[in-house]
Amino acid sequence: MPRKGSVSKRKITLDSKYNDIIVSKFLNSLMYDGKKSTAEKILYAAMDIVAEKSGKDALEVFHQAMDNIKPSVEVRPRRVGGATYQVPMDLNPFRKQSLAIRWLLDATRKRSEKSMVQKLSAELLDASENRGGAIKKREDTHKMADANRAFAHYRW
Repeated sequence: MPRKGSVSKRKITLDSKYNDIIVSKFLNSLMYDGKKSTAEKILYAAMDIVAEKSGKDALEVFHQAMDNIKPSVEVRPRRVGGATYQVPMDLNPFRKQSLAIRWLLDATRKRSEKSMVQKLSAELLDASENRGGAIKKREDTHKMADANRAFAHYRW
């Protein structure tokens, strides 16, 4: 936390093909070792496969998948009188988006298909239909928040 004022949000450039800010953020998270062109090849090839398999616009499927993955609550540890409670808290939109991107990439990398393009396209299709590893992660988070609803009064 800075001592003087708040930190301003950085401007993120739009991606070259879709001109979408969420796709650009996803690309930046997908990238390893600064290899953006490799990440772009992977994502755009996966989006082509998604458009071919679903018969819909690839960007529409991508946004549907991201909306399905976004959590609405999460649990945060709160220490009260020597005991640590998992307190359910609502999320702001930026945190929802970053968690959705992170969970989608984790689920993609854990899949068993051959190439990253195939893994990513399959996970995007699954997430747009409320299936897959990223959706399971969201469901587990919501279940944990629901189970710890009794500690909601410890919210700060």
